[in-house]
Amino acid sequence: MTGGAVCALVLGTGASALADPVAGDIAEATQYRPAAVPTQHGPVQSEHLTASWYMKNHPDAAPLGANDFGCRPTAEHPRPVVLAHGTDASAYSDYSAIAPQIHDAGFCVFALNYGGKPGATSYGTEDLRVSVRQMGEFVDRVLTATGARQIDLVGFSQGATVTRYYVNKAGGAAKVGNWVGLASPTYGGVMYGLVPAANAVPPLWNAFEKVTSTAAVQQAQGAPFMVELNAGGDTVPGVRYTTVGSRVDEMIQPFDNIALRGPGATNLVLQDLCSIDLTGHFHMVYDPYVQQLLLNTLDPAHAREPVCRFVPLGTGIPEVVLGAHS
Repeated sequence: MTGGAVCALVLGTGASALADPVAGDIAEATQYRPAAVPTQHGPVQSEHLTASWYMKNHPDAAPLGANDFGCRPTAEHPRPVVLAHGTDASAYSDYSAIAPQIHDAGFCVFALNYGGKPGATSYGTEDLRVSVRQMGEFVDRVLTATGARQIDLVGFSQGATVTRYYVNKAGGAAKVGNWVGLASPTYGGVMYGLVPAANAVPPLWNAFEKVTSTAAVQQAQGAPFMVELNAGGDTVPGVRYTTVGSRVDEMIQPFDNIALRGPGATNLVLQDLCSIDLTGHFHMVYDPYVQQLLLNTLDPAHAREPVCRFVPLGTGIPEVVLGAHS
């Protein structure tokens, strides 16, 4: 995730009364491109800044252990795991630490770079309908290559939005066993009053789209895409849903807007499990406690108690900003 994601995620979890900036079914537009699939494995990183630095010189970087299309699931771990990054980010920048752990636990692991412009080195910025289609095509490719009947989906931030739309609205439910949303902008938030202020001057949202991204604005609270996503319930039968959220999420307030409300959902709150871990939105994918929660969710038969350690409030924010301006 880059520093641009800070502003983009503000918009991606707020705002209402916003028109969808894209008319018609853009997924059928002539400019449609499949997602990029990175293939050059990079080293494990401990935070976003070093991952961003590595990406600058290795734009095709993939998380270690990911995207081995010769991988065959085992009886113990029959579902490959597909990882979806957040806004203005990439598979490597968000999952350089988590993907190797999932791989080492015995899973086939895959991660795409979706929602990018031609020649992009950062992704998750373009129309969400295109990203949903890219996600569906990638899932089908993984199922075909591995011979699996289903996959498990993990989405961080915008990745949770795109993957949940794929599951709930785009016919993906039968192909998914577990859906996990890390810092999922499920219902948005008021952003300490920023959103109501912007709603009072609607033309501001057009300006914000220009300085952030289409994807960020489409995720705003009350935007047509988000309304459609949650219409009729935020879960569908047959899929096990889990959210992992933080009471001090910098982008999503109130924090319980992260939680799903439909049947089949488990909502984990980090500080209810480890009160001294003040990880918020940006550090979520690099927090060891959250990483173990994810492993336990994907592989409950081999669950281990996460180690509760103090994490200062605001951890990860400087790294995201520096990563974009270095």
